[in-house]
Amino acid sequence: MAAGWSAGVDSEIREKPASEAVMLEQYVKKTLTSRVYDVAVETPLQPARQLTERLGNQILLKREDLQPVYSFKIRGAYNKLAQLSPEELARGVVTASAGNHAQGLALAAKHMGVKATIVMPRTTPELKVQGVRSRGGKVVLHGDAFPEALAYSLKLVEEKGYVYIHPYDDPHVIAGQGTVAMEILRQQPGQLDAIFVPVGGGGLIAGIAAYVKYLRPEIKIIGVEPDDSNCLQAAMAAGERVVLPTVGLFADGVAVAQIGQHTFDICKTYVDEVITVSTDEICAAIKDIYDDTRSITEPAGALSVAGIKKYVAREGVSGQVLVGIDSGANVNFDRLRHVAERAELGEKREAIIAVTIPEKPGSFKAFCEAIGKRQITEFNYRYHTDKEAHIFVGVQTHPENDPREVLVSSLREQGFPVLDLTDNELAKLHIRHTVGGHAAAVSNEVVLRFEFPERPGALFNFLAKLGGHWNITMFHYRNHGAADGRVLAALQVPEDERHLIPAALDAIGYPYWDETENPAYQLFLG
Repeated sequence: MAAGWSAGVDSEIREKPASEAVMLEQYVKKTLTSRVYDVAVETPLQPARQLTERLGNQILLKREDLQPVYSFKIRGAYNKLAQLSPEELARGVVTASAGNHAQGLALAAKHMGVKATIVMPRTTPELKVQGVRSRGGKVVLHGDAFPEALAYSLKLVEEKGYVYIHPYDDPHVIAGQGTVAMEILRQQPGQLDAIFVPVGGGGLIAGIAAYVKYLRPEIKIIGVEPDDSNCLQAAMAAGERVVLPTVGLFADGVAVAQIGQHTFDICKTYVDEVITVSTDEICAAIKDIYDDTRSITEPAGALSVAGIKKYVAREGVSGQVLVGIDSGANVNFDRLRHVAERAELGEKREAIIAVTIPEKPGSFKAFCEAIGKRQITEFNYRYHTDKEAHIFVGVQTHPENDPREVLVSSLREQGFPVLDLTDNELAKLHIRHTVGGHAAAVSNEVVLRFEFPERPGALFNFLAKLGGHWNITMFHYRNHGAADGRVLAALQVPEDERHLIPAALDAIGYPYWDETENPAYQLFLG
């Protein structure tokens, strides 16, 4: 452990050859005497009605996103500061963080009148930098990644004499986070089968596990990690702390390569299991929380709900009481586009497929007929050869009533070669937006943009009215759940038939714009 991380106070637990029961007792005492409510609030344990109905278990959300800094981190940061001596407080505190701990420490230090320096990577989003500054913290931008910021913060400990406040691997920080469990057991004194906790460095789950397992050991403590940042799961499998070679950054609040030492001392014995979830499953959980609470959580904050859903599906349990920690809401607004794009995939309510169809008039209509009554959510196509066309399609499915496997089998039985891309990360991230390009072999192309009222079957009706008279050489459609459907289409229309276009389009009855001379089309697609 680096010098200055946890001076003196850590040793009162680490140096005692106490039994595990005594260790838990010490943590429970620290939790019960934690000073967090000078700045933190007791957050509600909110029923999630729609999730409860869907999963057949009572789902309760611990709303830590309602803290003053929109995260549980304020608890541990303030409790740590409250344990420092007057001499240590006078020296000032420092930490390295690009996330919620930075804002929590800044507010805690401001409340106590303590100078706080937060070292953040230069790549930290401006939202979080301003969040620290607005709460009185001095921001030092250093390095392009967290390890460089951490090294510099420890250098400041040596040079300036600051006290380092670790984001998770400190007994007083762990005890402060344990107050979440204290509130849960008070708020839900009856049946409680399992608590699902997001895991980064382990401070939150260690604090919860220590408190709950001492008082109510029958309650399961289940950690939830992204499948590309599973440092606790890897450590528990190895029986010791390991360093992940890489960590995923989508759930940046838990992007930690190694579980803490203090936290692992607790987790290795008192965490019942760790579940990992995918990015799509996290996005689906963000949507689930929004549907029940009308609040937007950050990816790390939605981990627990993603874990609950996976656990219920795996175990087939019903009638249980399951708590999920909604740990934070510090999400950049521009991330929501990606979340919305992936949520339906995570719910298994959308299939992404590549289909080969003949390059001839009427092919699109025939394909839509093969899809049946399923809603098409996305349709990307650009002319390639005069023999066959490859289309990139999103189709609405249902995990129980109409799984994507049934869709794929049905299309293949009707003679359409299909490639299922639903689990293909490259396809979901990039290919769906790059289908197309210039088509040198296409001539006499007319480019049109349409808007029409969105409803099930709207796309099929549109294609049916457009008819099979002219060859479609480009097509893009994406259903965003809005009131209007939007289509970009290109038709191959000979010069001597151009005069027929207005009447054909007027018969469809939808607003349209001729974009054939649009410079963006000319530059990238023409």
